[in-house]
Amino acid sequence: MRLLTVPNWSFGRDKALLGRCRDLLAVSGLSVHFCASDVDHNRTVTAFSGEASAVFGAIVTLAEEILPSIDLNRHVGVHPRIGGLDVCPLIQLDDTPLEDANASVSTLASLLADRWGLPIYLYEKSERGRHEADLPTLRKGGFGGLAGKALSPDFGPTYAHPQLGVTVLGVRDPLIAMNVDLRTVDLSLARGIAKSIRYLRSEGDVRFLGVRALGLPLASRDLTQVSMNLTLPDLTGVDPIVEWVTEQAGKRGVQIDGMELIGVIRPVDLERATRLAVQPSQVVDSLGV
Repeated sequence: MRLLTVPNWSFGRDKALLGRCRDLLAVSGLSVHFCASDVDHNRTVTAFSGEASAVFGAIVTLAEEILPSIDLNRHVGVHPRIGGLDVCPLIQLDDTPLEDANASVSTLASLLADRWGLPIYLYEKSERGRHEADLPTLRKGGFGGLAGKALSPDFGPTYAHPQLGVTVLGVRDPLIAMNVDLRTVDLSLARGIAKSIRYLRSEGDVRFLGVRALGLPLASRDLTQVSMNLTLPDLTGVDPIVEWVTEQAGKRGVQIDGMELIGVIRPVDLERATRLAVQPSQVVDSLGV
């Protein structure tokens, strides 16, 4: 079974730790697609693929290196999070039945829960009907909202780890994660654009099907950002969304400072993502493309 994984870790300001992660991935024997940190988000995103056993081994190896350095009680960053290993999506790259993939995912979840005393929530295609399946709902309230709260995870203890919170893990479909940076420190613009996207999506506007959006400050660069996940990339392309955000910012006299792809993208999505700078290593083929 071949899998792509995109673990998101709650650290982004420790360059030495990022370097050690890159070194570990370089000798893993896996295809490494992305490994980068952001100081404002205070978050590191990794993406790598290969045979499931090697992928799971690399997740555990990275966790051994990263998790001892994380204490969410002292963590400051603009990105929502509830865990040291905040979310660990797994995307199938072959025709292995979902039932078999989920059995392997459960083994990984059990291992992580036992090793670090972490509550693990399965999500998306791995969710078992015990709780909500989508990430925004599971993350609602953040790490601070977990304190003293009785939980109902799929694996692990019923209370959050005091430093590492909880982890959300499971099989999901491919998505496109991207950021559009605005040349202004006025956060109301980025938040207004993100709010409009969420509202139009909820109203059934076909231009925004599957688009999740947040407006965030980038204090280190005197910018703001519209951070988005395109969860239905077969229906919603990158370029129309970027053009709409550019138009909305332009109405307020604000220019786009830049944009970036976080993680990976499928070959089929590239023709509608011409505004993004995509590295060859970020292009990952997957079943059903």
